[in-house]
Amino acid sequence: MNLSFTHRSVSNESDQKINNERLEFLGDAILGAAAADMLYRNLGDRPEGELAKIKSVVVSEGVLSSVARELGIDALLVLGRGEELSGGRLKKALLADALEALIGAIYLDSGYESACAFVGSFIGQEIERVLENRHYRDYKTLLQEFCQRLYKKYPDYRLVSRSGPEHSRVFLAEVTVNGAVFGPAEGKSKKSAEREAARLAYEALGE
Repeated sequence: MNLSFTHRSVSNESDQKINNERLEFLGDAILGAAAADMLYRNLGDRPEGELAKIKSVVVSEGVLSSVARELGIDALLVLGRGEELSGGRLKKALLADALEALIGAIYLDSGYESACAFVGSFIGQEIERVLENRHYRDYKTLLQEFCQRLYKKYPDYRLVSRSGPEHSRVFLAEVTVNGAVFGPAEGKSKKSAEREAARLAYEALGE
């Protein structure tokens, strides 16, 4: 198989069906490489396992979607009517994918160094937040690990209620940990309500 590597501009993608999936694929790889390089160079005293944990946080959906909102990418998304009505501009997955697509587009138009410089413009502060424990935290995972360690069982989540119109639903959820109930907690989706309930439980249990 003969593979060649050539520089392509974003305009070369115009012949394809309009979506960002190819750019997301490219941007995700560049984002990971740029973050790993920054961590390796600036945290020389940290072991590989810790670097991997920090990297998993700073390139996570929660962090990327937050950065996308700060850059105003949410206002630039081209969405179908159904996606628009269902709150697509607020969805973390869509925002994170759009940011990755932007990274891929910068690479195609301006090269690897420019793409890495763009990543560095926001990833550095996210690394600082992790080191200072001010970052987005996956409380469902943290609570699950806590429960398995102390009680040898999983937390039990329950959807308490769901209200509001389809495009602006409000969910209430609670979680039971070793017989104690925490919540109800509110969220824009069932998962976000469960995450908030997990946060209440995790913080109340003293972690």
